Amino acid sequence: MRGVWEGKDCFSLAQEHAELYADGDIGRLHSAAAAVEARHYGRKTRLAEIIEFAKHLGCERIGLAFCIGLAEEARIVETILSRHFDVVSVCCKVCGIDKKQFNLPYVRKGDRESMCNPAGQADLLKMAGSELNILCGLCVGHDAIFSMVSQAPVVTLIAKDRVLGHNPAAAIYSQYIRRQFGV
Repeated sequence: MRGVWEGKDCFSLAQEHAELYADGDIGRLHSAAAAVEARHYGRKTRLAEIIEFAKHLGCERIGLAFCIGLAEEARIVETILSRHFDVVSVCCKVCGIDKKQFNLPYVRKGDRESMCNPAGQADLLKMAGSELNILCGLCVGHDAIFSMVSQAPVVTLIAKDRVLGHNPAAAIYSQYIRRQFGV
């Protein structure tokens, strides 16, 4: 790792990878990310850094895609973001599509259960004209679908982890949990 930190090109692809940042959109995002990192490294929370990132990009309308299980957290996040941007929030269960329509397994026993609709969330935020989308606790896999469909750049504020209080890194920091993975 030390060699990489010091600039060693382990794969001899530095020039090819540098060319990726010549793309206008990628270059603009990378410049904003580097500016936030340089100005706020170790001093601002992720939420504060996302606000600074969006400001650096000149965003006016932010999309907030959230899980219904984190509705209260999303409400607080929306309140904070609304001080800086026009915020459009979309819940994961939007449109109430029954899981039966796609033969998806139910989490709870019952006659009906709405599926999560990450593609629909991304589509609605696109229709609303969001310039940056923030993920707030979408399920594993649903976050991938959302990111594939989203036309605006996507950043994650909260990564869902029901077991570890939405702190997935705790699995790495706790020796007791690491043992479950054989580490």
